[in-house]
Amino acid sequence: MSDAARSSWWRRARHSLRVRLVLLFLLLAVAMSAAFLGGVGKAFSTGWRGAVDPLIGDYADRLVAEIGTPPSAERAQAIAARLPLTVRIAGPQLNWASGAWPRRGPPWAREAAGAGGGVAHDRAVVSRTTTDGHRIDFALNARPAAEDPARFVWLTLAGLLALTALAYGVVHRMLRPIRDIGAGARRFGAGQFAPPIPVRHARHPDELSELALTVNQMAADIQQMLDAKRALLLAISHELRSPLTRARLNAELLPEDAATQPARAALLRDLAQMRELITDLLESERLASPHAALQREPTALPALARTLIDDMAATQPAAATLRLHADAALDAPLPLDAGRLRLLLRNLIDNALRHSPLAGPPPELHLRRGAEGVEIEVRDHGPGVPPAQLAQLAEPFYRPDGARQRGTGGVGLGLYLARMVAQAHGGRFTVRNAEPGLVVRVELPDHKG
Repeated sequence: MSDAARSSWWRRARHSLRVRLVLLFLLLAVAMSAAFLGGVGKAFSTGWRGAVDPLIGDYADRLVAEIGTPPSAERAQAIAARLPLTVRIAGPQLNWASGAWPRRGPPWAREAAGAGGGVAHDRAVVSRTTTDGHRIDFALNARPAAEDPARFVWLTLAGLLALTALAYGVVHRMLRPIRDIGAGARRFGAGQFAPPIPVRHARHPDELSELALTVNQMAADIQQMLDAKRALLLAISHELRSPLTRARLNAELLPEDAATQPARAALLRDLAQMRELITDLLESERLASPHAALQREPTALPALARTLIDDMAATQPAAATLRLHADAALDAPLPLDAGRLRLLLRNLIDNALRHSPLAGPPPELHLRRGAEGVEIEVRDHGPGVPPAQLAQLAEPFYRPDGARQRGTGGVGLGLYLARMVAQAHGGRFTVRNAEPGLVVRVELPDHKG
């Protein structure tokens, strides 16, 4: 894992609610274990030591009496065989030990030495001196391996880690609705309102289930408002078509004389612009519909682009200066919706011509065969767009502040329509600054059939 990936993972983990909850549980478990063990240990060390020490001392005295004076090695051996003790006798008449002296005693050995005894080398030793000068030491043997305290500590730690892993799984499951809500909110923000956010515990909803239901209801309300807006635009567009057609017919019937010719031409131009606007509105709503269908047919994209440029040059002389760069591989027909591809190209070229300076280089149209399909790229050499506005350029009726002049700005549907056509073909639409100018890129996937 690279340093950048490790840093990104650590940043996400540090700000993750799931990780913080698990760490809180782990700290709580450690604190509770420490408090419990410390309390129990303190209770035993203070409450029982005072009662046990006299018993140990009295029992040592009984064992010394049983060994006798002078000490008997045979009796001491019998005691060592009967009890988990190592007995050692040192004196003027007898020096004897029942076995290898234990190197270590139990962990509580230092605290368990009784009155009159001594502690040496970290083991519990109870010593007594007989009247004839012999010293008798009793040492507890080490515990069997099955009762090793270190093993108990490791088992406790393993149990604590297992509980932590279980807690992580439980917290991970508990927070799954939050991830679903986040994914649903991002999907709704992109305009995709189906499917809704899954709601768990719908019969007995908890707080997260209620939040998911609320967000789903909000998405349904937004979709309803958008559908109402689309229906209104469609209705208005359809209703405007008839009077607009009559107005254009009446304008064309006006007498063509020198006095009325400028006004007649201006009226026909405005009526044509209104007709194009209504056509764009209707087409945008058709493309925005979830049931939008494409009329795919074999289409040679470079030939379509050349025909469109020639048609545009008849009314826009600047279109004749456009530089077309097309790969020869695209001369073979592709299954595309020719009418909507023509609409996409017309809007992109018109947008580039509108923002190209008169004294600067002409716009460029590039048609390429990419790794995954067809790439269409249109570039102008104008002032570009502020970076903060790039993401909004393809929104309906959006125009940057510098494009709001009537002579240079459109109504804000051109790039939106181009994006809808690209998405209807299953492609991608991106916009970026080229410094100078703006580059609009459309990537269409390959459809072989």
